[in-house]
Amino acid sequence: MENHGEHHHPPYKFIFMILIVCTGLSWIADELKDRFPGPGWLAVTVLAIAAMKASCVMLYFMHLRFERHWKYVLLAPTFILAVGLPLALFPDVAVHYYDVDVPQNPVENRAAGNYHGETAEGGHASAAHH
Repeated sequence: MENHGEHHHPPYKFIFMILIVCTGLSWIADELKDRFPGPGWLAVTVLAIAAMKASCVMLYFMHLRFERHWKYVLLAPTFILAVGLPLALFPDVAVHYYDVDVPQNPVENRAAGNYHGETAEGGHASAAHH
């Protein structure tokens, strides 16, 4: 007969030691940053180590490794929002499909204390161009 009340405890001390080793590896990578072929390699290395640490924390300390498959059902709406929101906002944020038609003050006008776009004749700068 099976004992369903038994709870499996993850090896917390072992996972903690893995986290300490990963933190040390991140620190060593940062100290040796001059030996990397470029700045991107350091970033990739440190982010890969950080991803390993985050995976350990999620799998063991948040008990995701021991949960049933319903956790994927709970993560599905989060994933849909994480992908859908940037895609929905992309046209407004990243693509400038319109022209900015607001007259700007040149640096010379601001340096001269002219913050309202006035010309030397006393008129407005936009009226001088018409």
